[in-house]
Amino acid sequence: MPDYVATYITRPDQAPALAAALAEATELVAPPHVEELAPDEAADIVFPSDEDLPVLRRRLYAALSGRPVDVVVQPLAGRRKRLLIADMDSTMIGQECIDELADFAGLGPRVAAITERAMQGEIAFEPALRERVALLRDLPLDTVDRVLTERIRLTPGGRDLVWTMRANGAHTLLVSGGFNVFAEPLAAKIGFNEARANRLLTDRGRFTGEVAEPILGRTAKLAALEDAIIRGNLDADETLAVGDGANDLAMIGRAGLGVAWRAKPMVAAAADARIDHSDLTALLYAQGYRRNEFVSPA
Repeated sequence: MPDYVATYITRPDQAPALAAALAEATELVAPPHVEELAPDEAADIVFPSDEDLPVLRRRLYAALSGRPVDVVVQPLAGRRKRLLIADMDSTMIGQECIDELADFAGLGPRVAAITERAMQGEIAFEPALRERVALLRDLPLDTVDRVLTERIRLTPGGRDLVWTMRANGAHTLLVSGGFNVFAEPLAAKIGFNEARANRLLTDRGRFTGEVAEPILGRTAKLAALEDAIIRGNLDADETLAVGDGANDLAMIGRAGLGVAWRAKPMVAAAADARIDHSDLTALLYAQGYRRNEFVSPA
């Protein structure tokens, strides 16, 4: 009978909810072994089970009963990952870069509506991106610097996630259906080993309204994961993927642990785990890291 681990995570100000969730969970699995990862914030419950993993995940998630607590359920063996592949917009940062660019062009609501439909999976990503980029024609290239300075905010816990995994030998890859003019500086700021993203075409300091082909979307994100697996001589089980939108579904489904980050419903339903309440350090706790093992940038 294999051993599983259910990692319960919450914000430090929600300690009573965590305690209640742990008490409920220990009644549902047997025999449970509880290990604290961070006081009032995260704990593991290790237990044997012959239940199918998807059934086990649904049962333990349902037992949260709406508490502001996240739970990640997975096999105990192999939980520490050697590759992180992460989406950028609305995952490693709190914004959608193309929406912020469009806002400077006075087209924010129009572009944001298209973005939302694409991320929900209601329309195909590639034509939606071309449509939005066309609206940016003649926008000055230096608008990117203003967006980066004035609008973009890193998601809490993201730098600790990347720095800790790298310090423990993992490779980290930022892969975005957005644009390299954002992904490259943000990857450097967060600490990723590398970044892949689409390239906006420019002419004499202004956007042409075109994006270089082929567009990096769902298929290309999966290809980036497959390429990283080959280059790192890894098994898929050794990988962790995180994202929020429909174009992240393929890489989330392929990874050893696929995580939906405050995601659209179809993504949350398809992922191995969902994080709705905690910050990105939840992905460290899910791998069994304790708070005192986190590595923070200087």
